[in-house]
Amino acid sequence: MGTGSQRLGYIDWLRGFACLGMFEVHAYDAWLGGAARQGRFFHWSQISGTLPAPLFVFLSGVACALVTDRLRRKGIADKKIATRMIRRGGEIFALGLLFRVQEFLLAWPAAPWTDLARVDVLNMIGLSIVGMGALCWIARSRAANAVLAAAVALGIAMATPPLWTTWSPNWMPWWLESYVNGVHTFGTPQPWLFPIFPWSAFAFAGLSIGLLLFADWPAQNPAKTLGLLGAGGVGLFYLSEALDRSSIHLYASYDYWHTSPNFFLARLSILLVLMLAGFAYCQWGPGKLKFSPLTQLGQTSLLVYWVHIEFVYGKFSILPKAAESVPMATLGLVIIFVAMLLLSFARTRSKGRGGEAWAWAKRRAGRPLGSEGAVTEG
Repeated sequence: MGTGSQRLGYIDWLRGFACLGMFEVHAYDAWLGGAARQGRFFHWSQISGTLPAPLFVFLSGVACALVTDRLRRKGIADKKIATRMIRRGGEIFALGLLFRVQEFLLAWPAAPWTDLARVDVLNMIGLSIVGMGALCWIARSRAANAVLAAAVALGIAMATPPLWTTWSPNWMPWWLESYVNGVHTFGTPQPWLFPIFPWSAFAFAGLSIGLLLFADWPAQNPAKTLGLLGAGGVGLFYLSEALDRSSIHLYASYDYWHTSPNFFLARLSILLVLMLAGFAYCQWGPGKLKFSPLTQLGQTSLLVYWVHIEFVYGKFSILPKAAESVPMATLGLVIIFVAMLLLSFARTRSKGRGGEAWAWAKRRAGRPLGSEGAVTEG
């Protein structure tokens, strides 16, 4: 979601950091083959992949909080704010469907038609924004909104294990059930998909944290606020570990790495610490320089996500898939990073110039033949 010209730099930097992590996970997953795919390097490269997606989804909630805060300060009614958010969520969801169509057409005839209904991250973020918009209409005050968003996040996390197992809504059509637990056409939930349960929990958690961040005192004291959130994140991590070791079992089936609320709390705790680290890096470290590659990527994260997929996993992959060594896959990762950075730079440079080009074209079309130079270009 766009946040206007007055961006909070560390949030863009965090988006860019998520982009970098996404490139790394996708590159090694797509290109490593043979013995390289069996080694420890590949294992750890994929373990790190548990962070970029939650960070993207979490920051979508933070961005929604920023937008709603600015609109409320302008005196715009809650109903109008909710309508704008719901409309934006619908647009993101539609983009997710369009992305699936693109991938299907580019992979045709190898891709099965069922890929058109696969639940991807854009679909889930779009539906999450719709839900957050509805929440902003229900809860009219900042405090109520933050508390309700946190409660929804926790509720989604706690409902995930049974919805993946004992309460699985297998009476639904597979394409609809996929939005609940990512079952797709496989009969059982798939951890590599992005169903609402548990992924939307990160968006609502981001909304709750964002509403806290942009309140008056936290906005005026960001270092102290983020320091407290980082400390809270550390405490949350130890709470997650304690709950995981506890003898109390709430669920008939417990899968820590895919459905456990304790794993959700652990990842959320890391996201809070990352927010503090991103703020410190941008406030006092190299991130405060005039040009930051990660901040640049973060400003166009949707675009670089969309484009890089086809050059890593798709028909136009820049390296042979499942066939490369670690050094070659690393070289491919560097190429993808540089290419996406250049694409991002070109996008931000050209942003807003479409209207200028259209006005220039209309001026040219309105001139009599042979009147070049009659109108000064502004």
